[in-house]
Amino acid sequence: MKMAFYGSSLLSSYWNGAATYYRGMLSELAKRGWDVTFYEPNAFDRQNHRDIEPPDWARVVVYDATPDACRTVIARAAEADVVVKANGVGVFDDELLNGVMDAADPRALRLYWDVDAPATLAELRQTPDHPLHRRLPQLDAVLTYGGGPPVVTAYQAMGARVCRPIYNALDPATHYPVPPQPRFAADLGFLANRLPDREARVEHFFLEPAVHNPDGRYIIGGSGWETKGLPTNVTHVGHVGTADHNAFNASALAVLNVARNSMAEVGFSPATRVFEAAGAAACLITDAWEGVELFLAPDEEILVARDGQDVTDHLRALTPARARAIGEAARRRVLAEHTYARRGVEVDALLRDALAARRERSAA
Repeated sequence: MKMAFYGSSLLSSYWNGAATYYRGMLSELAKRGWDVTFYEPNAFDRQNHRDIEPPDWARVVVYDATPDACRTVIARAAEADVVVKANGVGVFDDELLNGVMDAADPRALRLYWDVDAPATLAELRQTPDHPLHRRLPQLDAVLTYGGGPPVVTAYQAMGARVCRPIYNALDPATHYPVPPQPRFAADLGFLANRLPDREARVEHFFLEPAVHNPDGRYIIGGSGWETKGLPTNVTHVGHVGTADHNAFNASALAVLNVARNSMAEVGFSPATRVFEAAGAAACLITDAWEGVELFLAPDEEILVARDGQDVTDHLRALTPARARAIGEAARRRVLAEHTYARRGVEVDALLRDALAARRERSAA
């Protein structure tokens, strides 16, 4: 079975938080017999910041960010049994959406895979002529990496036949416990790019606690923070490639997750970082969002903070022994319930059942 997947980047996580999710999901589908080709544009300097080289479980086609190159890769959709357009490719998104769905074989499945459903739905509400409005009733399914019931209801109300959340997860071969490294040592670590719809929450949950605890050590990784005025006890280490995520997560007493505004409002949207941290057996403090208990148990496998004061209180009460116990409990939970292997089984069954049903209808 051939899959053509049009996304932002498989090879680079540079300004591309979906990379880990794509790698985890598509590598598992490849193990189940899917012949995956991933199409990504040469854009945003990502090819100069690759985290991995092309893997043996997928063909990666890097195309120039030009109209001609876009048309060339669009035509390749006709070769696939399943055609996937992800949101947030970053260049020619509308052209790709319309082009690959029109180019797909009539017998192929057409999917929209949304890795930022709250933002996409907000854009759809504000943009009546968005091309996805017209395409939704024609698609076989919308898959999302989070959002739960609110996102499913919203997409179906807009015309989607099927909407299925396929949540983030852990790839235990990529994220696992490692010895701590002094360069990442801190009381609290935070890893995320600087984005407008998260910055105020980062100030509230990370920077304000640092100001109120001047003797504490805080470390922040990710792009964009170099121009942000940071408290003197906060160290910025720049972009942290995925190869260093385990060490980052293992080296602080606790690590912090801060959801973007839209994700926090919708809930049911655990970030990739949640499972990366749990995989490394890190003690994770997360801002509060609806549905967190479906993934990790508060106070046992994760610490939940309603505001910056809660973050400070958690850190003051946290001993190395308790942090270690919470991190190890989180790792056991995600290994048992939240791996990409389990997600891969779910998506593989969904796709094969849909293809079988289509063949039956065609043969009738």
